[in-house]
Amino acid sequence: MADWIVGVDVGGTFTDFSARDLRTGTVHIHKRPSTPDDPSRAILEGLKELQQKTRISGEDIARFAHGTTVATNALLQRKGATVRLITTRGFRDLVEIGRQVRPLIYDLQEDAPAPLVSRSNRLEVSERIGSRGEIITELTEAEIARLIADLQAGPKVESIAICLLFSFLNPVHEQRIAAAIRAEIPDVFVSISSEVQPEFREYERFSTTLINAFLQPEVGRYMERLKGAIALVAPNAKFGIFQSSGGLMSIDKALEFPVRTALSGPAAGAVGAAAAGGKSAVGDIVTLDIGGTSTDVCLIRSGQMEIAHVRDIAGFRIRLPMVDIHTVGAGGGSIAHIGPDGLMKVGPESAGAVPGPACYCKGGVKPTVSDANVVLGRLPASLAGGGMIIDRDKAVEAVRTIADPLGISVVKAALGICGVVSSNMTRAIRAVSTQKGHDPRDFALMPFGGAGGLHAADVARSLGIRRILVPTAPGILCAEGLIEADLQENFVFTCRTPLNGSLSAIEAAVKQLDEQAQQWIATEARGAEGAYRLLTLDMRYVGQNYELPVTLGQPGETPDLPGTDALKDAFFEAHQRSYGHVDRDAPIEIMNVRMKAVARLSQVAPVSELPVGPAKASEHHDVWFDEKTPVSTPIYPRSTLEAGIRIQGPAIITQFDTTTVVPPWASLTVDPALSLILEIDDAQ
Repeated sequence: MADWIVGVDVGGTFTDFSARDLRTGTVHIHKRPSTPDDPSRAILEGLKELQQKTRISGEDIARFAHGTTVATNALLQRKGATVRLITTRGFRDLVEIGRQVRPLIYDLQEDAPAPLVSRSNRLEVSERIGSRGEIITELTEAEIARLIADLQAGPKVESIAICLLFSFLNPVHEQRIAAAIRAEIPDVFVSISSEVQPEFREYERFSTTLINAFLQPEVGRYMERLKGAIALVAPNAKFGIFQSSGGLMSIDKALEFPVRTALSGPAAGAVGAAAAGGKSAVGDIVTLDIGGTSTDVCLIRSGQMEIAHVRDIAGFRIRLPMVDIHTVGAGGGSIAHIGPDGLMKVGPESAGAVPGPACYCKGGVKPTVSDANVVLGRLPASLAGGGMIIDRDKAVEAVRTIADPLGISVVKAALGICGVVSSNMTRAIRAVSTQKGHDPRDFALMPFGGAGGLHAADVARSLGIRRILVPTAPGILCAEGLIEADLQENFVFTCRTPLNGSLSAIEAAVKQLDEQAQQWIATEARGAEGAYRLLTLDMRYVGQNYELPVTLGQPGETPDLPGTDALKDAFFEAHQRSYGHVDRDAPIEIMNVRMKAVARLSQVAPVSELPVGPAKASEHHDVWFDEKTPVSTPIYPRSTLEAGIRIQGPAIITQFDTTTVVPPWASLTVDPALSLILEIDDAQ
């Protein structure tokens, strides 16, 4: 009988595995270096290693959940398909004009990112849908025939994006063009905006659809290859792909809408963090996911992740529900260098999995954050349960290339590298907290990823955060999040309606979306433990440019539309929370109706009290916490730390997937869920 769930998260440096027994709750974890040339190779090799280590047979795997960076990397590296864009006549330059936003307003030499489709590959058709969905100019069969002829006569492309004005209100013209292309040119991928992103704001809709078309062939080849390989290794497993919104989708959906996976991996970490916080009864969390290449931070309030609906990735605009994650190019593999101004800088360039940090002995020679931690004695002599040996001499040689030009000691250079990277992470947390009206001191910091525990105390101290919660397996928490995730689908309908008038149009939209959500649950969520729908309205004051999502009701409740007064109160509460003020007399309008359908696949297990035992250090190492003198620091294997144990810093906690540093100005306790709770004694 298939009783195991396996979650696999592919990172820039490591690929992480987590397997959980559905009957007993037993968890096995595994970690192996990523294979950037073909991510599926590390997945298959690691899965075989996990099976050998745990004796889990392929037939025992019931579900396989995957967080992927293929779409992210394709965007960052611009290694996607050659695309053609079909749009309403007169609007082919819309994707290049964009919103005319300059991210670096003082950089006079900055170039706007080149669009994903060249101007010569943008075709126009004579048609027009009006702002109420009415047909102003009919799309004729002759125009479709001309378009097909132009496509066949032009350069061969892999993918086509169809983006017509107001198609989200009336998709008939997009559907007719798509049907004709699929009939006449069957070997090409087709993305239509009324399916990919059926909302108003044409630039965001066009851009999101174009990105989907750009990603479809590359992601499709990867998914099909991995799907076939997993079918051979685990024939009974249902294949789920993690999407940026924080839930799983079927592989068929992922093949159709690969743009939904643009933040797949980081979002899984946020889900895992929320679940880990629930086990320790901590609901307000700021996450610190430090991997080999980057750091991702996210705010979790009352156990719920913040959701954003618009994000720029690699300079390209995506409008879809996504976990609100802020990313900086600072990780364990980030390379330190001296800038033109003579100052030390860290990142965004990373050593990656190959050649990796110098201390990994894989050919890397440039100084990285991991090398700095080795020099300071904060990393043990081996990683991943002995699978990776650390060479301190190579780390010292690498860091010396920074120290000598600056005329400082190797230790001071290593402290400087760690200080710079911690400052970068601190700024990232301020971006999701202070800059949005939240005091980080009101949250617990949850570090995870392979390097999270190494820098958490320094980051918390600089932010004034007094409490750090380290989950049981922080190095593979993204893989844990994949196991904790539920199936999810989002439905949306644009319906601009003033709140002081009739809500009949909104009521009709709610009914329509609820029917779609229930149909999805009936077809996609069979076998789930439970399902629910959640209603959200995008609302704003009349005249504002952007709206606020206002969620109505709770999971499990029937998604009903309340009265006007209740809607106003809900909007005022959301506006006060986001902006710190409300205007109770200003007119309000509803812009979008959203329905989220969720099928529960797993539940948070109850926490049981565990016995208290003595903590015994396995050895002592010299560790530098400042440049004055090293401190003899006890090293504790985490497996020996039982609930109730208290340790005063300094201490180093080692485990298979990560290392946690407890400085002299912090203390550690183990809670009943076996999470490590660090208390900062002198948070600034």
